[in-house]
Amino acid sequence: MKVIEVQNLHRIFEDADQQIHAVDGVDLVINKGEFTAIVGPSGSGKTTLLNMIGGLDSPSSGKIFVADEEMSKLSNNQLIDFRLNNIGFVFQSYNLIPVLTAEENVEFTMLLQKRSKEERIQRTKDLMQKIGLSDRMKNRPGELSGGQQQRIAVARALAPKPRFVLADEPTANLDSKSTANLLDMMAELNEEEGVTFVFSTHDQRVIDRAKRIITLEDGKVISDEML
Repeated sequence: MKVIEVQNLHRIFEDADQQIHAVDGVDLVINKGEFTAIVGPSGSGKTTLLNMIGGLDSPSSGKIFVADEEMSKLSNNQLIDFRLNNIGFVFQSYNLIPVLTAEENVEFTMLLQKRSKEERIQRTKDLMQKIGLSDRMKNRPGELSGGQQQRIAVARALAPKPRFVLADEPTANLDSKSTANLLDMMAELNEEEGVTFVFSTHDQRVIDRAKRIITLEDGKVISDEML
């Protein structure tokens, strides 16, 4: 079952007197349960493509469907609600809220969804156990290592039960051990719970774990390989 479909997608940026084609005619389908890495050199369009799929940026032309919903037809408020209920985000900078504890960070998106207190508490407890940080629930981000913060960020992305998770360079700031732990956890979630992950990455350690590798160059898909 497809969760993402991209049709002839373009994103053009104006820079002084020239146009930069960051994404140039991309066609793509991501199916449920994929563990996909979008790779390519800096400036190839990876992050721009991910941002458009996630509704954080708008295409210059082309169409994006998420769960058969055409993103460009949503109003700003509809798009905010749609992202909240369908898409989980993991960024290389973690983006945790520093004044909240680990469990409060995980719970935050569910609070926005107006889930019941009982459901929020149980879901948070289950996820904190799954990521191996049950003993750190009361710690704030500043009291956690980079690897622990990124695991909290993944738990937060998964908490609202999204259709898929977009991860933009999620291992960029992590050491080898933290990266291995994070990838083990995401691979387990992918295999055991069917969580769909789409990565934008330079990291060979992520690429080695991927089940599908989509390579971009100058905004175009130059290869798409199932492993």
